[in-house]
Amino acid sequence: MSIPVETFFLDPKAQGTLQAQIQQMIAAGILSGRFRRGEKLPSTRKLAQHLGVSRITVTLAYTELVANDYLSSRGRSGYFVSETAPEPMPDRPEMPDGDPVDWSHAIGQRFISNFAIERPLDWSKYRYPFIYGQTDPTLFDHAHWRLCALRALGQKDFGAMTADYYDQDDPQLIEFILRHSLPRRGIHARPSEVLLTLGAQNALWLTVQVLLTPQRLAAIENPCYPALRDILTQSHCRLAPVDVDQDGLLPDAIPDDSDVIFTTPSHQCPTSATMPVARRRRLLQRARDMGALIVEDDYEFEMSFLSPASPALKSLDADGRVIYVGSFSKSLFPGLRLGYLVGSEPFIREARALRASVLRHPPGHIQRTAAYFLSLGHYDAQIRRMSKVLAERRAVMEQAVRDYGLDIAGARSFGGSSLWMRAPEGTDMGRVAKELMQTGVLFEAGERFFNGPDAPKNFFRLAYSSIPADRIPEGIRRIAEALR
Repeated sequence: MSIPVETFFLDPKAQGTLQAQIQQMIAAGILSGRFRRGEKLPSTRKLAQHLGVSRITVTLAYTELVANDYLSSRGRSGYFVSETAPEPMPDRPEMPDGDPVDWSHAIGQRFISNFAIERPLDWSKYRYPFIYGQTDPTLFDHAHWRLCALRALGQKDFGAMTADYYDQDDPQLIEFILRHSLPRRGIHARPSEVLLTLGAQNALWLTVQVLLTPQRLAAIENPCYPALRDILTQSHCRLAPVDVDQDGLLPDAIPDDSDVIFTTPSHQCPTSATMPVARRRRLLQRARDMGALIVEDDYEFEMSFLSPASPALKSLDADGRVIYVGSFSKSLFPGLRLGYLVGSEPFIREARALRASVLRHPPGHIQRTAAYFLSLGHYDAQIRRMSKVLAERRAVMEQAVRDYGLDIAGARSFGGSSLWMRAPEGTDMGRVAKELMQTGVLFEAGERFFNGPDAPKNFFRLAYSSIPADRIPEGIRRIAEALR
């Protein structure tokens, strides 16, 4: 039996090449049971005419499906659904009304945050996206990243791409971090003191699991990185929020019985305050006196375009009590999910064992691609390009903020990619943010960054990393108008 050509149509919203779309269309028909084993497909010429594509495109799609055993070719007779094609997926059984599983009882631990990030997936379609942590495609060096990815797919790097490292990492990437990334921060380490992670958040999770117990006390900044607070809450450790000022975390306000201190000294999250060197030394002495460890999230240090970056807290540490968290996800693109931990060897051994039991290691192909991108100088070139553009955008935003009378709460900063803002007392910026979404303006309300039930609602964060400079003034005007 022949399958009518009218059965086939291309979805205008589908992604991928025409060849890939045709392959997916036919494979989906076989897996759904619409196309059965032994049935004949339309000729390549007939299907090409029907779909309005070239005949070679259809031929290539058929050939690939033959190679994958979805189709078979019978000499001059044409193409047929293979007798050994995958079995159609069984219909999903009808579920009874209601859920027979009592999930409120079945779930032993809860991980959903009360302040999850509310960011539309189509944020780039909004006219005024003051959204933090997203990639501006005009700033990313896609061409060189693609070339590095292709190089990492080559036969020479086949082992790096396909091997199970178990608990180890790509030696080329580790070498670059040791010889280039860390020395720029004044840090010197051995391979046994570095561990790759799936971004900074994964590094923080590993650190919390290794260092903290329900009996131990963690000191965190207030306001802080919300994902860190969620991780600490899930660990059931005791939590001590410590207020920050224009220079970041206050060392003397840290409780005496703190076991681990979490800080973002380069650009405090979310205020962007940079901790002066004198305070960094005071923090180290405070931790030494208490016998506490410090976890330094070197957040956005690459974006110090207003003044040179201060030395990392880890570089001032003579005791090995600082654990350093670095990431390429913010400076390259967030979907990369590639970061690293630097710490004393006993700590890294435990973190490595935990990582191996959960996810083994970050994908080998991603590690090798990043190693090429970094070692060939493309990363440094991108940082210079981003810094120049972000400095220009920041100048435009600061001028617009002054013109429309808005209040910057985190004024002292060495750069970064956002401004920490304060609205008049009593303003609910969460409500304002939802209203302005309807007019194409996106930004983050600040309530979720604070600890405790009485978190102020009048703060908000405006990022300039994802919005063109020429749209910033109008977006700021709309925010100011809404606040009035």
